Amino acid sequence: MRAALAAHDFGTVFHVARTEAGISYSMIAAECGIKPERVGTLAKGHGRVTTFEKVVRIADALRIPGRLVGLSRRPWETTTEEDAMPERREFLKASAAASLAVGLPDLARPSSGGRVGRDLPEKLRQRTARLRRLDDVLGGGDTYRTYLGEYQSTRSLLRSRSYTEETGCGLLSVLAEQAQQAGWAAFDGGRHAEARGLYEASQKAASDAGDDALAGNALAFLAYQGLRGDRQDRQDAVQTAARSCAAAGPDAVPRVRALLYERLAWAHAVAGQSDEAERALDAARDALAEVDGTPQPDWAAWVDETELQIMSGRCWTELRRPLRAVPVLEAALAEYDDSHARDKALYLSWLADSYLTAGEVEQAAAVTGRALDLSYGVASVRPRERLAPVLRRLVEHQALPVVAAVLEQARS
Repeated sequence: MRAALAAHDFGTVFHVARTEAGISYSMIAAECGIKPERVGTLAKGHGRVTTFEKVVRIADALRIPGRLVGLSRRPWETTTEEDAMPERREFLKASAAASLAVGLPDLARPSSGGRVGRDLPEKLRQRTARLRRLDDVLGGGDTYRTYLGEYQSTRSLLRSRSYTEETGCGLLSVLAEQAQQAGWAAFDGGRHAEARGLYEASQKAASDAGDDALAGNALAFLAYQGLRGDRQDRQDAVQTAARSCAAAGPDAVPRVRALLYERLAWAHAVAGQSDEAERALDAARDALAEVDGTPQPDWAAWVDETELQIMSGRCWTELRRPLRAVPVLEAALAEYDDSHARDKALYLSWLADSYLTAGEVEQAAAVTGRALDLSYGVASVRPRERLAPVLRRLVEHQALPVVAAVLEQARS
């Protein structure tokens, strides 16, 4: 028979999980089947979890014994929140190693010793593809160590095992892919020096493997990172992005070309080059139109019409063309699920920026508030970095109640 349920204060549990066990709210959301902004709302002390099935799922995901959340409590037993809090904190500290932070897919690792079989590169590539799905819902702060461990394991295997030349090329290609994956997580988590080193290692491994597409993508990552710098850095990044397209070549599969051209478009937009950005977006669109169902590499499979719409909106936002940016961003984000909290928060920041440029201050404030809700507790530095200049521009309009509210939301 089900235990009697009180209104459980999982907000306290979520807060303790984050502060004491290092479990991000986005990871809690992914594991517990709760929308990311709902986790943030609960952690702030607003709302409660009262559904039995949801309580059980959260307790199981966080490895919390039922007695700590009232599932086994008898009607005559009383435990105050003050009594439960220290025990809950100590339990989460002690069980952090077994918590969501390591609750990743349990994939079989290659056995050690002897000669590597010719099928190992494909097995590792499939493993890498499965782990890439974590990036759909988690930030780099959650995934970096896992991705870096994969890269280091393959690098060690290349150094310590024997294999044929063909298998060696396959392993180098996987290594390049893993380095990009770890580099992206490092970039997302604010580890910029580590990201650059991994991207450079990826480019070398891909070139040594003869994988032109991956070598081009490594350059595209380096260009994307370089756009954070000064004017000269941005000009250099444009050249690197152009080299990425040339490195992959015209024979690269359509989604790869679309990905590289949209990143070239972004580099041109950040550098203020409107015509060049539009030409690159057109090239990306033409490449996507060629997709006909033939296999595409998993690392480029996420590039689709919605992604290209969003990138187009981002470019027009950077180029201060809000009449072009707002419609495409609105349309794309209407179809974008909230479970992708980090990415949606980022994309909303560009929409808010364009609304501000268009003079729609109240709409900009509302979108900013939505982005803040989604970014709360996400293990990524990028949403708050992107929202910071928007919030600074909103300060000029703080006399408006909706703006004052969102500025207070940002402070809290």
